[in-house]
Amino acid sequence: MQQIKDVMKKSEGGVAQKKESLVSNLKTQENNQEIDSGSALQLFLDNILISSIPGIKNSPVLELKTGDSVRDAIHLMHEKNVCGAPITDNTKGSFSDPYIGFIDFASIVLWFFEECENCRRDIAAEEIGNYGVFDMLEQHPHIGQTKIGELAKSFLWNSYFPVHLDETLFHVLLLLSKHRLQVVPVIERTSSKLIGFISQHGVLLLLLQSSGLDWFDSIADKPLSEFRFGNEEHVVHVYGDQSMTEALHVLWKSQNGAVAVTDRKSKRVIGSISKCDIYLLLENLPRNIKSLTVEEFVHMENDDHKTVSDPTIERDIGALLSAGFLRLKNNFAPRMDSPVTNKKTETLKQAMRNMADTKSSFSFLVDESNQATGMLTLRDMIIHFAPPCIDSSIHGCGFFESALEQTGCHVKNGTIISDN
Repeated sequence: MQQIKDVMKKSEGGVAQKKESLVSNLKTQENNQEIDSGSALQLFLDNILISSIPGIKNSPVLELKTGDSVRDAIHLMHEKNVCGAPITDNTKGSFSDPYIGFIDFASIVLWFFEECENCRRDIAAEEIGNYGVFDMLEQHPHIGQTKIGELAKSFLWNSYFPVHLDETLFHVLLLLSKHRLQVVPVIERTSSKLIGFISQHGVLLLLLQSSGLDWFDSIADKPLSEFRFGNEEHVVHVYGDQSMTEALHVLWKSQNGAVAVTDRKSKRVIGSISKCDIYLLLENLPRNIKSLTVEEFVHMENDDHKTVSDPTIERDIGALLSAGFLRLKNNFAPRMDSPVTNKKTETLKQAMRNMADTKSSFSFLVDESNQATGMLTLRDMIIHFAPPCIDSSIHGCGFFESALEQTGCHVKNGTIISDN
């Protein structure tokens, strides 16, 4: 056991190299009957330090204050090209944690649109000019001056649960599974300084490094039809001929992070709109947003919009999961008119690789006619590899439960019990 711990600590390189070193030593140990699969599983996750992930330090980090206005926050996040920011409360004393929450750009913009619609102050569609978010901010100053702190009442804040650089992948997996976080902040232990983030997509990439290990493949090689996912029974969609204001309302209400765009006649999926696409509403629109159709919006992206600008990002898992996916103008995400899809006959691993390769945060389940029957999210993938005591919805199909069964153990009331 100590030998494997030493391998994890001393092996050079990134997570992939550590995994290969561990697998090699595990095979030797298992042949000598000195270690079981359950112990190997725990070692793999609990000995990958966050500090060993390349590119994890992602400085500087943009901060928002509770006293900042919605207008200023939208302008600042757009200018700095970030899709989310931690919230600080400068009214508290120096002994308290400097951060009290996290908020994403799309949630602020969608809230703003909802408030404008509630006021029923329509901008005349026949007026000449381009009308995006910036124009609406000027026309609705009483909404734009709302403080970020007040948005907590609308449940727009995400929880702030940081991890330290000297903690492990296991801690990140627990937080993402239990608290439904989009990102996990990374801080220095001594100063509590926020230095970066780990996203759900980053954890998916790290989990895929386990491919080839028995306890991973025993779950990941099962077809999607054997799993139950949160959105598999119902997929939220809008039609291509609907207005963008209708689509934004549906996206706001769904809380899924994405909606399918379907053709009204054939019901086939022709695109998607996700929260990461909302920033396009800040650019010059071809017409008043109220007369812009969903299909027109889906095809708005320039041909070079989703082109990778930094080739080193593609080779660096750490940069990809920290820097790349927290950019507002995300060069990695798929185009809106080319949504990611999977079929239930495909395996969980195939779906995971599909989302990893396309850099997508979701995938629509489609039938043979390309009609959407459900939606998979990154969390749907991750939760099946979380400890069974974290989520009661996992019954017998989880990554940890399978490994525990192989070693004659089970979980009872959050405690691992040996059956021997």
